[in-house]
Amino acid sequence: MCRFTLYMGEPIRLSSLLLEPEHSLIRQSTHSREREEPLNGDGFGVGWYAEDARLEPAVFRSITPAWNNRNLVNLTRVVSSGCILAHVRAATQSSGVNEANCHPFRFRSQLFMHNGDVGNFRQVRRHMLAGVRDEAFDNVYGSTDSEHVFALVIDEMLRAPAWVDSCTRMANALEKAIARVVELVEKHGDGEPSYLNCALSDGRDAVVTRFSNDPDEAPESLYYYSGALYPALDGRIARSLIVSSERLTGDPAWREIPPNHLVVVRSGHEPELSALVVPGVAAHC
Repeated sequence: MCRFTLYMGEPIRLSSLLLEPEHSLIRQSTHSREREEPLNGDGFGVGWYAEDARLEPAVFRSITPAWNNRNLVNLTRVVSSGCILAHVRAATQSSGVNEANCHPFRFRSQLFMHNGDVGNFRQVRRHMLAGVRDEAFDNVYGSTDSEHVFALVIDEMLRAPAWVDSCTRMANALEKAIARVVELVEKHGDGEPSYLNCALSDGRDAVVTRFSNDPDEAPESLYYYSGALYPALDGRIARSLIVSSERLTGDPAWREIPPNHLVVVRSGHEPELSALVVPGVAAHC
């Protein structure tokens, strides 16, 4: 399992989000509070969007532990963005530690990251890619279950009608991809439970899920914060929306995302929570 953080709001230095909070993502890479194993040292990645919306997002990934990468520290001090996705990895047994397996993953203007695993991934891996379009298939460079889930998300986005707005397209694609995973594991993977905390963004909007079809265990932890928390570039406290595997601060405004729910984050709006519609899986309040 892994840890991730998504930020949307006024531009801030990456260091304000990733290094400086009392329980920042870098801190979670060594002292995760909500995992049995506190270390997440099998690589990291950070993706961010420039102010020029025409530019595809930048991604910096490495197999070194996040807490011991000087390039990451130097980068975060000078780079700023209004949309940041960051991830620290704890590799599963079925995927190796290499740069291609580090999150976030990119497709055109979208960035994607995942915390959890696909049930019996070894048995369903081939089936996950069997029906996707070429663009989705060709975007898989590594061996993780996460990137295979992203291929399903890409496939669903490509199938969406052109008139559907980007945020709705992402939300529908992520929900349908999760349903496809559950169906494939039920058919080819002995019905093993899957854990699919996912984040997807196009730089303006984002959608995030907290999901598991395990009847005995809750999904991996996930929280959101809406308000003013970190300084903007002009010194003001920036209003923002943050979704994180663990609370970054002790501020009581952090809220837990209910199991089997989807969070839609539209630019300039408060987050919208709704139950995930996955056949055979009940939502929880």
